[in-house]
Amino acid sequence: GEPDMSWNPALDPDCPKGDAIDAIETVIVPRARDLGGFEVRRALPAPKRQMVGPFIFFDQMGPAEFVTGKGIDVRPHPHIGLATVTYLYKGKIHHRDSVGTDQWIEPGAVNWMVAGHGITHSERTDGEIRQKPHDLFGIQTWVALPKDAEDDPAAFEHAPKDTLPFLEGEGKEVRLILGDAWGERAPVQTASEMFYADAVLEAGASIPLPDNHEDRGVYVVQGSIVVAGETYEAGRMMVFRPGDNMSLTAGAAGARVMMLGGATLEGSR
Repeated sequence: GEPDMSWNPALDPDCPKGDAIDAIETVIVPRARDLGGFEVRRALPAPKRQMVGPFIFFDQMGPAEFVTGKGIDVRPHPHIGLATVTYLYKGKIHHRDSVGTDQWIEPGAVNWMVAGHGITHSERTDGEIRQKPHDLFGIQTWVALPKDAEDDPAAFEHAPKDTLPFLEGEGKEVRLILGDAWGERAPVQTASEMFYADAVLEAGASIPLPDNHEDRGVYVVQGSIVVAGETYEAGRMMVFRPGDNMSLTAGAAGARVMMLGGATLEGSR
């Protein structure tokens, strides 16, 4: 089951101060691309905004339904000088890499791969899962590493769903995937300050943006959210001005959002 965690007062939304609509710096509408049978929407990098904190790529995979015998086949390919995290809502993916990892990625778990000076990996839906129709829906992100960590040894860290901080109450369920926010810290070791969270909100429920990070963004996965009277539908990313106390409120159908950000990193990528 979930870790037993009482409701966190740091998650209670304050009233936004002043004219909060000015607090949104950029709204990004991701481009959709077809990757051989399923759609990927890339929110980062965008023309107006290359990164949010250390997050340099942000892709929504699916939702997709595969017929029997079909699935994803991302063949072995290299990465260097960054970290990747795959987070699923539905389905499962088989990850193998050149440091010897053989791990199924399942919904709610964290799979953090540090490429450092170089790693090769593949991601596939193989084995029994292909014997019947199956769904796939998730987010894949790449995180830039600080300059002094870009040449670190490659590594892979898996954190099962039940090891992640889980906060619930007042119409929200929040799972902290990476970093620290709302007084909690996720188990995976990161090389710089960041936060990454999966928040499910009932209609009308509100959640504050973490106030301890410089750069903060929100991606609407499902439903809609309202910020300062403006509604943002699924498939939008909002990037907020640093420092402002801000809350998001779920629309009439509720919402699922990914909240992300952290310290901006020096130098171009």
